[in-house]
Amino acid sequence: MPLQDKIKLTLLSSKGGCGCKIGPADLAQVIRSLPPAEPNPDLLVGLDTSDDAGVYRLTDELALVQTVDFFTPIVDDPYDFGQVAAANAISDIYAMGGKPLTALNIVAFPIHTLDKAVLSEILRGAGDKLKEAGVTLVGGHSIDDKEPKFGLAVTGLVHPDRVRTNAGAKAGDKLILTKPIGVGILTTSIKKDQLNEEEVARVTRVMTTLNKTAAETMEPYEVHACTDVTGFGLLGHASEMAKGSGTGIIISKDQVPFLPRVRELAEAGFVPGGTKNNFAHLEGSVTFPEGLDQIGQWMLCDAVTSGGLLISVAGAESGALLDALKKAGVEASLIGEVTEDHPGHIQVI
Repeated sequence: MPLQDKIKLTLLSSKGGCGCKIGPADLAQVIRSLPPAEPNPDLLVGLDTSDDAGVYRLTDELALVQTVDFFTPIVDDPYDFGQVAAANAISDIYAMGGKPLTALNIVAFPIHTLDKAVLSEILRGAGDKLKEAGVTLVGGHSIDDKEPKFGLAVTGLVHPDRVRTNAGAKAGDKLILTKPIGVGILTTSIKKDQLNEEEVARVTRVMTTLNKTAAETMEPYEVHACTDVTGFGLLGHASEMAKGSGTGIIISKDQVPFLPRVRELAEAGFVPGGTKNNFAHLEGSVTFPEGLDQIGQWMLCDAVTSGGLLISVAGAESGALLDALKKAGVEASLIGEVTEDHPGHIQVI
């Protein structure tokens, strides 16, 4: 019998394992309470911005990119969970313009109450995804815990002059999103047995798809800023880009791609707490059109796991990049633009 028929991984945690990040406002408050770090001229990207990874310069031509991410299960198949966790962690390196090289596993697992074969499948799934990305597993750390959690710390390399942060967007840029959203609503629906096998496979395929092709495709284009859309949702990460860049952002709601049945399931009540928290954190930072209802607003804030890249590219090159992404098999869409108006604010039209 397949492991996924024996156990529902998504129900093992006391709260169903949402896998959501701590909200940006709460996290910022914690960081502000800490003494400031000693300045280091080689720390190119650190805690000062809300970027996807840290960047530390080794030489004039080489810098380390480092990130870490882990969460509770959001799908029931252990192998798929490992793949999702690996793709999600590696994505931060791609978003910074780097090449991922090595990884460390981070494991929390109820080793005495859950079949060890489940953990083996999680690690096998992650290992296969690392191999696909060309990343070498160099070790890891595990603890015995009542809830399964898994993720990775990933290290990559980038040229110091080619780091792509979320703070470089320029007025006139166009915004391209490389994966559909709605993942949080669908994975919450998985926990409630609301999706059929085909729908589960579809959302899993989105989460396990590496951002490798998208990152490599955008490399020769004039990309000013980039971030991956994950726990803070599309509007949350777009807000970080707007504030970090000192620009305004316009999102066209009709151009944003959603996974099938997202609205239907949201209307049925399967909106995760992380999505609602994202919406609350964005109060005052987003203007929605008058005709967009609460469900539509939540959908644009949906908490994503292993989402696509949000790319801010020079307007003159946006069409060519979009065509190149689609030709490479990336589910890319042009969803908005960057403006000098209303800096730090998002306008949904």
